[in-house]
Amino acid sequence: MSRMSDQQEEICAEAAFDGSGLKAVLVNATLKPPGQDSHTDTLLEVVAEIFSRSKVAVDRLRLSGHLLAPGVYPDMTDHGWERDDWPKISDRVLEADILVLGTPIWLGEKSSLAAAFIEKLYAHSGQTNDKGQYRFYGKVGGCVVTGNEDGIKAVASSCLYAMSHVGYTIPPQADCGWIGEAGPGPSYGDEKEDGSGRVGFDNVFTQRNTTFMAFNLMHMAKMLKDNGGIPAIGNVRTEWDDGSKPGWPNPEYRIDD
Repeated sequence: MSRMSDQQEEICAEAAFDGSGLKAVLVNATLKPPGQDSHTDTLLEVVAEIFSRSKVAVDRLRLSGHLLAPGVYPDMTDHGWERDDWPKISDRVLEADILVLGTPIWLGEKSSLAAAFIEKLYAHSGQTNDKGQYRFYGKVGGCVVTGNEDGIKAVASSCLYAMSHVGYTIPPQADCGWIGEAGPGPSYGDEKEDGSGRVGFDNVFTQRNTTFMAFNLMHMAKMLKDNGGIPAIGNVRTEWDDGSKPGWPNPEYRIDD
């Protein structure tokens, strides 16, 4: 069953956007176990459908099915932890042209899994691409937020800043979300009490911003990919590798060291 509204269906059909060759990874940072329905996943499904209809390859990743060991190195088993699943899944994120991080709101903040995921992105901040730029240059990022309390813009600003800091390009209107009435109540995608449909599916603000975000991510990703990414002028990390730091260049040397 399509999660898109009639207007979204019409926009996708008329746009006829060809995103062939682009890859997107949609990361769900819900705290629910992998087998349980997730409201965040329901809104991410709209993004996935817009991408798929635009010929963008979509990969779905649910963080609660993996153990992300605390720490900001690519493999924390090298730093005292017995287990870290990040090395098993990091290639899926690193290979994608588009990253969308979906998170619920808890106590006005992104989820703990969303914070852990951002720390894992930061673990690659000492790595470079083939131009000598930071690893995530040439890729784009967006954010989906759901919940029953205020905080969409605060959570999105935190997530998008973090992505930008490690090298992702953030296009205009790169976030979307849905919040219900404050306090306990139905969440996005729940059945309405009168049985007339699903909560939030008819919310124009949410569906409009979701559509804007999805298309802006695809437009920006295609522009970057077609033009070889961000020009390597004035932003090349390896130009600063002059041997002045002991052990330089060190693949575990991070931006803020």
